[in-house]
Amino acid sequence: MIPASALWTPALLSMAAAIAYSLAAVAAPRLGASAVRAALAAAWALHGLVLAFGLAEQPPRFGFAPALSMTAWLVLTVYAIEHRLYPQLTARWTLAILGAGAVLMAWFYPGVSSAGTNSPWLPLHWALGIASYGLFGAAVVHAWLMTRAERQIRLATSATTGVPLLTLERLTFRFVWAGFFLLTATLVAGWLFGETFSQTPPTRRWDHKTVFSVLSWITFAVLLVGRARFGWRGRTAVRFLYAGATFLLLAYAGSRFVLEVLLGRSP
Repeated sequence: MIPASALWTPALLSMAAAIAYSLAAVAAPRLGASAVRAALAAAWALHGLVLAFGLAEQPPRFGFAPALSMTAWLVLTVYAIEHRLYPQLTARWTLAILGAGAVLMAWFYPGVSSAGTNSPWLPLHWALGIASYGLFGAAVVHAWLMTRAERQIRLATSATTGVPLLTLERLTFRFVWAGFFLLTATLVAGWLFGETFSQTPPTRRWDHKTVFSVLSWITFAVLLVGRARFGWRGRTAVRFLYAGATFLLLAYAGSRFVLEVLLGRSP
């Protein structure tokens, strides 16, 4: 007989979360709205348990896939809170697919052990970075909804988001400002305490992660200045947001993907 404790392993939790996300996405037309919300809530809770198991591991493992999994979970958390304020927001299908893909990716690529790191500031650095990922991820989702609503207005079709375009734009830039603040804090923490936390004292170096992070910060700074001074909005603002998010994705997740998967070595 399989021990009861073995049923609650991260692998089974990941599978259960992915199935619940898939039900919320694929079976949405056949299920009622309340059933879809329940499936998405269950998936979100299971996803959170998977992340908790990963963080409780000693020593903890981290990598590009866990980072993306945490980002997806944070975006879903933001959506759940926002849906209370704006019930007409309809992005469940997209976010459910995102959540299912992220949790399965973290299952297959759980990352590498951080046993060699000895800086007490590393958890803070990770937390700031992942939080900025989550906020910019939420901004990208809102920008996508805003672009879709704008296209529907031009085509004179009914908007599926149900949220006024100006409201979506305001929400998008609130997330951009919050993400920019946390990204700045992440870069400052990395500079003060060093990018290579496994050395004593930590060293500072201009690697791919640092270069892409700085490029991302510059892109978001230009976007915010352009909006404040020149009133950038619409396609121009969205393009800068997508460019900055791409640089940020390449900064950590992209560089770690190359190291862990393509090159097969630890950072």
